[in-house]
Amino acid sequence: MNCKVVIALNAAWNLVNFRAGLIRALVAAGYEVVAVAPPDEYVPQLEQLGCRYVPLPMDNQGTHAGRDLLLFGRFWRLLARERPAVYLGYTVKPNVFGSLAAHSLGIPVINNIAGLGAVFIKDSWLTGFVRGLYRLALWRSAKVFFQNEDDRRLFIEWKLVQSNVTDRLPGSGVDLAKFAAGAVSSLSAQGRGGMRFLLVARMLWDKGVGEYVEAARLVRSRHPTAEFCLLGPLDVQNPAAISRTQMEEWVAEGVVTYLGVTEDVRSHLAEADCVVLPSFREGVPRTLLEAAAMSRSIITTNTTGCREVVDDGVNGLLCRVRDAENLAEKMEQMILLSREARIEMGRRGREKTEREFDEKFVIQKYLDAIQEILGRRTWRPVHRCKS
Repeated sequence: MNCKVVIALNAAWNLVNFRAGLIRALVAAGYEVVAVAPPDEYVPQLEQLGCRYVPLPMDNQGTHAGRDLLLFGRFWRLLARERPAVYLGYTVKPNVFGSLAAHSLGIPVINNIAGLGAVFIKDSWLTGFVRGLYRLALWRSAKVFFQNEDDRRLFIEWKLVQSNVTDRLPGSGVDLAKFAAGAVSSLSAQGRGGMRFLLVARMLWDKGVGEYVEAARLVRSRHPTAEFCLLGPLDVQNPAAISRTQMEEWVAEGVVTYLGVTEDVRSHLAEADCVVLPSFREGVPRTLLEAAAMSRSIITTNTTGCREVVDDGVNGLLCRVRDAENLAEKMEQMILLSREARIEMGRRGREKTEREFDEKFVIQKYLDAIQEILGRRTWRPVHRCKS
């Protein structure tokens, strides 16, 4: 029996940081896992997960028809050679061109729609074209997972996917053992004036970084000892990327501290009193799940994906989208809370992740979907599967 699973994303980094738990679980269940992505420095870590890595060049940001046709051909040749039992697609181009190639070869497809960018939502000829590609790619899929109900509803309304094959996941889930509730930040003990706010994300304008910086200016005028930190990569391949020059100007102004990038975000989360993500729209942001799992209080926008993580006034606060003044008000509200109240918010956040966002829920959904596709109710060891 064919037990091979191909899983494709737009970067090896993405596979390691967001799909490691799933890959380990599939390997442990006896599946042969083939991981497909453009090569980067995370390939050695990816191969340590027990899968076999196959590099596949991909123009992640471009919309050049010739390059996209070439990408379809690369996916087709790879899948024709590997002949997996199922193809798992994530991020836009693997979801579109990988799925189209798999469908043409009769390979069952499971898609994951992690979130919709602002360009996708706007009305333009490009948006209509992309929606058409999604319709071609998803209409024959065996399962299409969404990370929030808003995106699922939109895809059904736009007739991009058949409703009976859709399901919802709790984001990417969070490893509750790895992101355990830590000790309260020592900064909290310093009193209200010493609070540290932290934004963890790729440095993009649509993550609300500009609003965060402007809010920091407003808050520091009244609470000069408050700290505002940024953690995440600069100069990423994205039209909304914030330049290194811009970041250096903010740092020189003294309004924020840029912490660079890290292999392990946990120490930075543990040192933060409040984690902030004023994003314009998300799937379900992994950084907020990790912060909640580590008992951090949260401020985020009342928008798709973000509000799924925060119950306003319970484990954090919700602010308006693209509104730096409102964000500053919420930051000041958090500063004025007692230390005990912030600790209680963090405790409620941990409880929420345990109840709703455990990575195990995501993994089980995938195992069930794959087994349904393969027509088995119980798992058979891999040596029997290959006989």
